[in-house]
Amino acid sequence: MDEVLLRSLTPGVLTVLVRRGADFAAAEDAVQDALVEAVRVWPTGPPRDAKGWLITVAWRKFLDATRADTARRRREDLVDEEPPPGPAVSVDDTLQLYFLCAHPSLTPSSAVALTLRAVGGLTTRQIAQAYLVPEATMAQRISRAKRTVSGVRFDRPGDVATVLRTLYLVFNEGYSGDVDLAAEAIRLTRQLAAGIDHPEVAGLLALMLLHHARRATRTAPDGSLVPLAEQDRSRWDTTSIAEGIGILQAALARDRLGEFQAQAAIAALHADAPTAEETDWVQIVEWYDELTRLTDSPVVRLNRAVAVGEADGPRSGLAALAALNDDTLPRHTAVAAYLHERNGDLATAAHLYAEAAHKAPNLAERNHLTRQAARLNTHRSA
Repeated sequence: MDEVLLRSLTPGVLTVLVRRGADFAAAEDAVQDALVEAVRVWPTGPPRDAKGWLITVAWRKFLDATRADTARRRREDLVDEEPPPGPAVSVDDTLQLYFLCAHPSLTPSSAVALTLRAVGGLTTRQIAQAYLVPEATMAQRISRAKRTVSGVRFDRPGDVATVLRTLYLVFNEGYSGDVDLAAEAIRLTRQLAAGIDHPEVAGLLALMLLHHARRATRTAPDGSLVPLAEQDRSRWDTTSIAEGIGILQAALARDRLGEFQAQAAIAALHADAPTAEETDWVQIVEWYDELTRLTDSPVVRLNRAVAVGEADGPRSGLAALAALNDDTLPRHTAVAAYLHERNGDLATAAHLYAEAAHKAPNLAERNHLTRQAARLNTHRSA
């Protein structure tokens, strides 16, 4: 198949679709789908009129996508309405889309992009802006993901855990560009919770709401990070906190504990404390013990060391950190710095804060850790 020919035909096909009434972003997605189809079928049966074939297929893809989007939005409008009596007259394919987009054959980044496109209804341009990558790059990523799952058959139940991990990845992307991915992840998880009765889906929704409730206080006006203990709790979203705790309590009552429920329980204890000093760290350690049992994750054990340091004192926290025995773990050095500062060893803490700043995954965290090191160095020299 001549890829040069395909690329040369793409602008003309796109122009035809726009002239027929398709908006530019939707037309681009349809053309991308048509190109994927061409890659699949042309080697065995090339058309006589390549451009005409692409126009026909792309227009059909556009119409199919428009109908699917209209149907999806209609389903969302009906979520809070009373369902009609009698047998269902149509099949809701939203859940199938979730499981398709979170297929284990996809990389996490491709699964997230495909979920946002196929289930979230975002355009390729919006997703590219959110991830700060060129639109062409994101289009290729989504096209490859579609191609990967095009032959998947749903002859066995989907993996709920994979779907939840994908949604949590979307949530953790937070906000960039003109798309609020955290809010989008909450919307998608609400949609999933409305269609599937699973305590871990409820647990993830509760976790998202409880974390999102603190969003406005996580950064100062200058963009610098504000640690949890220093956040203005009067600005936390109490409505989201109440909803999250209610959803969590209903999920926990079913006695089918999972990792997202345990994480939400920890977030709820933080959200429920009137002040940082009144946080129930003993209970938090107990929940981290449950979470360690469920996941045996080094990241969980790292966070547990912080909680132990708060509940039983910094020396106990340092002992828990030493038992982890993995200083290559992200934020391990920052945790060590914090616990050493709590223990009164300011020289070691300052050195570790500076070291942690060099390892920081983003600029905001790097600046925060650098300021912590400078603060301790200034205090020691005063």
